Amino acid sequence: MSDWLSNLGPWLKTHPDLILPLLLSLGMAGCDLKTRRIPNYLTFAGALGGLGFQLGYHGLPGLLDGLAGLGLGFILLLGPYLMGGMGAGDVKASAALGAWLGLWRAFALFVYMGLAGGLIILVVLLWQRRLLSGIREMGNFLLNWVLCRPFDSKPPPSAPRQRTTIPYGAAMALGMAVLCWRLA
Repeated sequence: MSDWLSNLGPWLKTHPDLILPLLLSLGMAGCDLKTRRIPNYLTFAGALGGLGFQLGYHGLPGLLDGLAGLGLGFILLLGPYLMGGMGAGDVKASAALGAWLGLWRAFALFVYMGLAGGLIILVVLLWQRRLLSGIREMGNFLLNWVLCRPFDSKPPPSAPRQRTTIPYGAAMALGMAVLCWRLA
């Protein structure tokens, strides 16, 4: 059995505590890809499991680190949620993974899943042949934001606006895989 486990990756020997959050992120990504929702039973059970793991494995300091990771995972995605960029399930999923990972790994996951989400949206826009209009729309948004003017969300009358969304659970799973790989 140890030969089978050693073939999974070098990170498994040094970071076996990442197996369950990686599996959790893959489960959440599967649900998000299939139904475009991450169910509450996965996020809440994941958060409780992560906090229980932190308490059992590291004691009270681990529990505090898990609570800090949960809070950071929640706060970092709260802004994009409030701006309409993602769903509440994505925020809760990030918090659940933060409970497993603790403060610093939760921040690293946020960076990696942001990069993965950017790559996914780029691929989606390329596939839909909307990359140039997406870049133009983002440029207008950033210009209006920098100039502190309200963003005009009304499209020109001749061009109906099509909103591009991605299942962000997939970006979380990719970010989690990168985190595991980087810690190897």
